[in-house]
Amino acid sequence: QVQLVESGGGSVQPGGSLRLSCVASGFNLDYYGVGWFRQAPGKEREGVSCIDSSDGSTYYADSVKGRFTFSRDNAKNTVYLQMNSLKPEDTAIYYCAALSKPISTVEAMCVFSIYRSLYDYWGQGTQVTVSS
Repeated sequence: QVQLVESGGGSVQPGGSLRLSCVASGFNLDYYGVGWFRQAPGKEREGVSCIDSSDGSTYYADSVKGRFTFSRDNAKNTVYLQMNSLKPEDTAIYYCAALSKPISTVEAMCVFSIYRSLYDYWGQGTQVTVSS
């Protein structure tokens, strides 16, 4: 069965940390660009961090730069999003998605919503809540 499964979400206080995992099954994630997206209630889905499979370049949204780190473990067919110094505005459902088609830049694959439909697979999402 081809799927992406996220885990690691939860509730933390401001300043806390979480590590999200996204495990791929049924396909080799090595050959896919991968993005982490989030959607807060009443807001559009936004790209948080993406990695380009062709050159390994990584993009981070300004709102998370310096706090979040994207990594991948090819042996485990898994990508991670380490989230530190969490803020209440990071509260959202976080999704990972895999993209086989080349996009011009890693920023474009993350930022522009017109490319979202090109992603091959999406996970079901994991809730992250940051609150005191």
